[in-house]
Amino acid sequence: MPIMGPFGNHLPASLLSIVFPTVFLLLSQQLLSPVAALQKEMTISVGPGKVDCFYEVAKAGQTIDIEYQVIDGGHGDLDISFELAEVTGRTIFADYKKSDNIHRFPVPYDGEYKFCFDNGFSRANSKTVFFEIIIEREGEQDEAGWADIDLLEGLTPEEFYEMKVQDMEDAIKRVRNHLTKARQLQDVLRSHEARDRNVAEENYFKVNVWSFFQILVMIAVGFLQVFMVKSLFDVDSRAYKLLTKL
Repeated sequence: MPIMGPFGNHLPASLLSIVFPTVFLLLSQQLLSPVAALQKEMTISVGPGKVDCFYEVAKAGQTIDIEYQVIDGGHGDLDISFELAEVTGRTIFADYKKSDNIHRFPVPYDGEYKFCFDNGFSRANSKTVFFEIIIEREGEQDEAGWADIDLLEGLTPEEFYEMKVQDMEDAIKRVRNHLTKARQLQDVLRSHEARDRNVAEENYFKVNVWSFFQILVMIAVGFLQVFMVKSLFDVDSRAYKLLTKL
């Protein structure tokens, strides 16, 4: 069955042999090519009294987005200090003993930036930190489509298919961006889940330890009461003589 063009005419076979491989190539490139922006997610363990730093390069016009969360700290100690600074030493953002935070920084000029997690205030507990760094250039994608077919009047079949291929490329980019954002949200939700699980396990441990301690105290008090009551009826015991003197 011959394929009709946008204006009712048949497309030549030579044009079809160019259009379909081009569409397939665009689909492959958009689905398999990596995202241009930097997106890094890591879970690290910062030892007691230690500082862990990471370095990334950003260019003018880009935006640095960083989100971190302490998901485990031992004994419910879920806090850490954070610093975003230039390699020259100028501090951009600084947090002291926070469990989580989000920072956004528009990059004014090209340079290297460091992200440091400081656990120096803790002398016994290591901190497990999940963080995500996104460095990208802000820009809005054109969401407009070909709403009116009349706008295409006067175009050749080749020009029409070039526009449609561009529309497909833009749609694939939007789908890829939405999938990337969905994956980032799932990673953040997993970090929240890990933190809640660690807090619940720590509370469970504390409840068991405190309950065991209370049981020991109750047993000791019971033996002491039996001993005291028995001593009240034994006139030759030292406890009886001591109690009579009191």
